[in-house]
Amino acid sequence: MARRGGDIVAVTGASGKLGASLALRLAAEGAQQRLIVRDLGRVPRLSTGVVLPDADVAVVDSYADGDAMRRALEGVRTLFLVSGREAKDRVDQHRSAVDAAVAAGVERVVYTSFVGAAPDAVFTLARDHWATEEHLRRSRLRCTFLRDNLYHHALTTFVQEDGVIRGPAGDGRVASVSHDDVADVATAVLLDEREGVHDGRIYELTGPEAITLTQAAATLAELTGRPIRYETQTEEEAYASRAGSDVERDVVQGWVTSYQAIAAGTFERVSGDVARLVGRPARSFADWLDDFPDQWSHLLS
Repeated sequence: MARRGGDIVAVTGASGKLGASLALRLAAEGAQQRLIVRDLGRVPRLSTGVVLPDADVAVVDSYADGDAMRRALEGVRTLFLVSGREAKDRVDQHRSAVDAAVAAGVERVVYTSFVGAAPDAVFTLARDHWATEEHLRRSRLRCTFLRDNLYHHALTTFVQEDGVIRGPAGDGRVASVSHDDVADVATAVLLDEREGVHDGRIYELTGPEAITLTQAAATLAELTGRPIRYETQTEEEAYASRAGSDVERDVVQGWVTSYQAIAAGTFERVSGDVARLVGRPARSFADWLDDFPDQWSHLLS
């Protein structure tokens, strides 16, 4: 599965959950990598503390810094572009990163998009992903879009300090997916040497089942031994309960509309793309909780 000599895969967000997981997998396959991070102190390393073999590191503070991105991508053939942090100018940042890739001579981009990406998506942040996909298509780069569902880990962060998940999701269902399953898919796609087989493709990455937030809360309660439940809210209640958050209004809107998208059924479709691309079933929420206890240990405190 290793790439041809001289081919460099750049991984952005390499210090995050998804980027670091992918970098470790690519290293295991012998791929030559360029890890793009904000902070040198958070470069992914082996368990021995050694930086990954066949990897060099570039520091870029923001996708908005087009010159720094272009320098970081010089000599790169394939780019794994992790979507940026939630921000009002996120689409502009993504466009800057794509333009830098074009200027640096990158040939191919695999982009982490989102399920239901569309200009009128209920989940407002999915509109950012649609706009980024469109810019990538116009760039004429060879592109593949990994449209991820909500991450399993995200469901654990929905739990507030009092043990309640609150939001206007009703009885809607979500086919959440693990970061590791997405990383496995990305590895398979990035290292597939069959020319053009993934170009222009959209893969929907989900777990093997769709569950309600009531079910998610019950699973977490059983696992942690503490009372955790889901409480539905109206739209007005949802915004009011988040009014004190020290974030931009657009980010709060993204939080609220993520629940509304669940209620609308946007996240309930179960796809077989993970199983088809990596040759094994995707992890369910319950299985992921068993496999990665460190990812929900914050709920024990």
